Amino acid sequence: MTSQLFAICFRSPRPSEPARFWSEVLGWRPAGGTDGGPGEDVVLLPPDGAGFRIRFLPGQEPKTGENRAHFDLTSTSPEDQRATVARALEHGGRHIDVGQTPDEGHVVLADPDGNEFCVIEPGNKFLADTGSIGALACDGTQEVGYFWSRALGWPLVWDQDEETAIQSPDGGTKITWGGPPVAPKTGVNRLFLELVLPDGVGMEAECERLISLGATRPGSGARDGGEAGVLMLDPDGNEFTVRASQPHF
Repeated sequence: MTSQLFAICFRSPRPSEPARFWSEVLGWRPAGGTDGGPGEDVVLLPPDGAGFRIRFLPGQEPKTGENRAHFDLTSTSPEDQRATVARALEHGGRHIDVGQTPDEGHVVLADPDGNEFCVIEPGNKFLADTGSIGALACDGTQEVGYFWSRALGWPLVWDQDEETAIQSPDGGTKITWGGPPVAPKTGVNRLFLELVLPDGVGMEAECERLISLGATRPGSGARDGGEAGVLMLDPDGNEFTVRASQPHF
């Protein structure tokens, strides 16, 4: 049995602001019906109740370059793409330049915290039937794609030219890694994955399984993250957490 992906987490100095933005853009509603106060943890729930949450946690990580991961949002038509872009701009998003060319069909934006994301043009076959969040697109190696496939028990749905992608057996959002060159990691990632243990599996046993797949523990051992769980690093050095039980939101 493997850990389950519980949440994709964003660290933010003002969690309620990006949470409000993403709630409006995606139509995901905050747990408990509130977007929280300043400095409070906010969780957005998927509309159908299945799959991962999006979690916004207090953090002061400075923006030192492009994030190692970003959302690719899907579109069903040119009008739908324009509507998503307009909704994002209305609620505090902005256009940014990451080197895209004028003939590329996707639109590159940033949320109120400066986190990059793309609104993909309609007709993208790779993201067909994935839902509104087509992919969590990551800068990463083939090795880390293999690691996460084994860690989550999600099959590889793409493995070519050192680019990899995985998807839950139940479908939904894909997680992709673009292969080399991978930009050097600077500081703590703003985005990270939060896993939850399956029933009947102990924390130490699961940490040892993840280590056998290529994860490491920072410093001299696992850090007790309290509510956040145990902090670990994947083979590319990206932080992720493992928590013992699923919180009730």
